[in-house]
Amino acid sequence: MRLGRRCFLAGGAGLATAPLARPALGQSAWPAGRPIEILVGFAPGGGTDVMLRALAQFMAAELPGSNFVISNRPGAGGETAYAALQAARPDGYTIGGLNTPGYLSVPIERRVRYDRTKIRAIARLVDDPTAFVVHRDSPYKTLADLVADARRRPGEISVGSSGVGTDDHLGLTLFQAATGTEFIHAPFAGAGLVKNAVLAKQIDVAGLNLGEIGMLGQQTPLLRPLAGMGTHRWSLMPDVPTFRELGYDVLMTSERGLGAPRGVPDEVALRLQEAVARVVAKPEWAEKARQLELPMAYLPGEEWEAQMPAQEARYRQIWETTPWQR
Repeated sequence: MRLGRRCFLAGGAGLATAPLARPALGQSAWPAGRPIEILVGFAPGGGTDVMLRALAQFMAAELPGSNFVISNRPGAGGETAYAALQAARPDGYTIGGLNTPGYLSVPIERRVRYDRTKIRAIARLVDDPTAFVVHRDSPYKTLADLVADARRRPGEISVGSSGVGTDDHLGLTLFQAATGTEFIHAPFAGAGLVKNAVLAKQIDVAGLNLGEIGMLGQQTPLLRPLAGMGTHRWSLMPDVPTFRELGYDVLMTSERGLGAPRGVPDEVALRLQEAVARVVAKPEWAEKARQLELPMAYLPGEEWEAQMPAQEARYRQIWETTPWQR
């Protein structure tokens, strides 16, 4: 059963969409005034956490009687939260953030406590390019500066990430392979911690998504992106080049959305998906997304899941040729 039409919102632009086709669902007590827990697999302050906290406020208005509560379960590249999501009662009162590539890539490198066949995607909201980011006082003004120094000092320059197997980590792995360099990988429990570390100059480079930097609208931002790993420049940061533009064939993004235990009733899954679709269609959300620097790219859950096997195959190929974890 198709759960809805595809919608798309990019860089805070408007969203045009026809009303979603909806079967006769009958009267359901859900959500019945009970709290709906949203599990977040990373520490507060990162892109996933910020997006879901904002989304929760809008979702509550779309689902009368609902009350969303954020529960951060950081650890193991998101595995802790995914395992809890899989084990939750499939009644619609526990949902969670899904974040690729980690959701797909971590099971490639090791045995994990969750099974993707037991988790159902509800909707994708964001497709956010990975980037290398430095403090504004950093001697690295360009990606070429970083490469040159890394070749002079192999294994001495630190790059922070949101955890082993995340997009930041995979992007670093691809970059090392493309340039013949070696860096120190410094994994953290979330992008907020990575950002704090580069601000405090505890690491040399931060692996962050463009939407996590927090530099728009600032006269003299403390952080400076060297380049992004998207297929093209982001419209909200047109001055930030892509790695490919600069001659490095590195492509990596972070997709963020919502999931639920696989056994959740179709009616509840549809109501959640439709609520997300209504939220991202609102001008108020477009403005909020612009303020939060969220590169929006909505997909209904069924379409998002349909793309995952090809993504997983790509990550497996990366693992086989340039493993990101020894």
